[in-house]
Amino acid sequence: MAYEILDRIRTPEDLRALSEHELNTLCGEIRAFLLEHVSKTGGHLASNLGIVELSVALCRVFDTATDRILYDVGHQSYVHKMLTGRRDAFDGLRTFGGLSGFMRPGESIHDPFVTGHASNAVSAALGLARAARLQGKKLRTVAVLGDGALTGGLAYEALNDAGASGERILVILNNNGMSIDRNVGALSRYLSGLRVSPRYLRAKRRYHAVMDRIPGGRGLGAFLSRCKERLKALFLHSTFFEQMGFTCLGPLDGNDCPGMCRAIRAADRIDGPVLLHIVTKKGLGYAPSEESPEHYHGVSSFEPARGCDGSTRTDFSSVFGETLCALAAEDSRICALTAAMPAGCGLLPFRDAYPDRFFDVGIAEEHAVTMASGLAAGGMKPVFAVYSTFLQRGFDELIHDTAIMKNPVVFAVDRAGLVGADGETHHGVFDIGYLSLVPGMKIWLPASFAELRRMLARALDEGRPAALRYPRGGEGEWKEDAGEGDLVCTKRGTQLVLLSHGRMWNTALAAERLLAARGISCSLWKLNCLPAENLPELLRDAESCGRLAVLEETAENAGAFAVLSPKLSGNFSRRHFSLGRNFVPHGTERQLLDMLGLSAEAIADALAEDI
Repeated sequence: MAYEILDRIRTPEDLRALSEHELNTLCGEIRAFLLEHVSKTGGHLASNLGIVELSVALCRVFDTATDRILYDVGHQSYVHKMLTGRRDAFDGLRTFGGLSGFMRPGESIHDPFVTGHASNAVSAALGLARAARLQGKKLRTVAVLGDGALTGGLAYEALNDAGASGERILVILNNNGMSIDRNVGALSRYLSGLRVSPRYLRAKRRYHAVMDRIPGGRGLGAFLSRCKERLKALFLHSTFFEQMGFTCLGPLDGNDCPGMCRAIRAADRIDGPVLLHIVTKKGLGYAPSEESPEHYHGVSSFEPARGCDGSTRTDFSSVFGETLCALAAEDSRICALTAAMPAGCGLLPFRDAYPDRFFDVGIAEEHAVTMASGLAAGGMKPVFAVYSTFLQRGFDELIHDTAIMKNPVVFAVDRAGLVGADGETHHGVFDIGYLSLVPGMKIWLPASFAELRRMLARALDEGRPAALRYPRGGEGEWKEDAGEGDLVCTKRGTQLVLLSHGRMWNTALAAERLLAARGISCSLWKLNCLPAENLPELLRDAESCGRLAVLEETAENAGAFAVLSPKLSGNFSRRHFSLGRNFVPHGTERQLLDMLGLSAEAIADALAEDI
């Protein structure tokens, strides 16, 4: 599709030659481009549709090659990528070898920091600002902070430090759904518009200069400032960030591109930390997304004329949610927690059925872990459903608040293993490694829906800290339940022992068939949980066969092989198939497994060469 203005924009410099009227036309074309491409590749649509004007304004006002602009969370950086020379790469957005769906410094000099997880942008921006000052560089650092990211504690730690720092940092609070400050009608809009005008800012500077010169002026000025703040708190309730040390501007219409340009220029003239509060409409420009932005936050490919069908399929997350509801019907002590992911973690049915026992804490995994521990200490049975990659942020609390007191919290570790297009910041490949370090922690490793159901019930009944680790998507060919036991042998062989767990168990089954077709006899052992104390029989089988191969979808030193290695003594060779020591890029799970030599065919070929 040809675009009148967008086709002329190859670098941010091209934006500065446009008129205000052309800016508005450009924003419409950007939305059409986003819809055209994201509907084909999948990705984060609604958040990017809502942030078009702000992204254009930032690229128009700042030099994004030297100034530092961070989007938090980075999935709202699509427009930024388009305007910084990467528009032609959007056909490959989030595909193997293609454009990342998040900010990535290795991809462009216009991406200063990785922002794949929420709430880290202000901390990173403050560090960049301090580095620039220490090196004598004159630049502005900007953190675009979504109101969802502001539910994370790290953001408040950073704001507290940044407000007192005096650094040239601009925080743009993009409020597209959840209010931070209470805004009161016309008076609020009037004062907000007044406060960003250059005339107001010049008058404010002159006022402070005069008060500093007259006898007793500083004391009088301090008294008048306190009076102003009290009146403002009474009528506008907007002093929170100012008390942290920010000069606060807004709230303003974030979908007014010329207005955003003026506001950002005004903010840039202020020395020290500035917070600009804007209000945007998530999903703006595509009616289905405006009406249901939550359904268009992250999308698979779809036909724009028809929209997303909203259909769901049975997967591990939904089976987990259904099972938890059934168990909660029998036990009123069962509670469910999530960190802003009720739909993704399959908890919408639980939320609807048991609203008093459902807790969405926002993007605050640390708080969720500790609150779950408090629930457990108070006699409840909490289950914290969380993506593997996000649980990493609660590791300290998991040790200090859960494990030391042996609080019986169940961690439903969703998206374990590769997750595809979101890439290295979202692959859940370290959880076995860090969870196995925690004394008293039991890790359940279901490979089928039937096993998930049984293991969740067991984890809730055992009264100890436990993790239930399961992948994104549906089950494979294995639809059975291997039954009780840490280690279960499902088939006896004579030349090789294959040991696996979770989703990789399906690969082990396929590899065994390929090896059998070559005349190689394999034993199949399934790991159901860790710690696995019942190893003697497996070791005898491995010694008899002479070879042991462990297959798993984890980082090399963060899986079951690393946990079991000290106990794998005996006269037999060992081979480990894993995701390796490097971070895994984005792509489909199949593409990534093929790249890493973890397809059933590649594993069978490698093992056949050893025999």
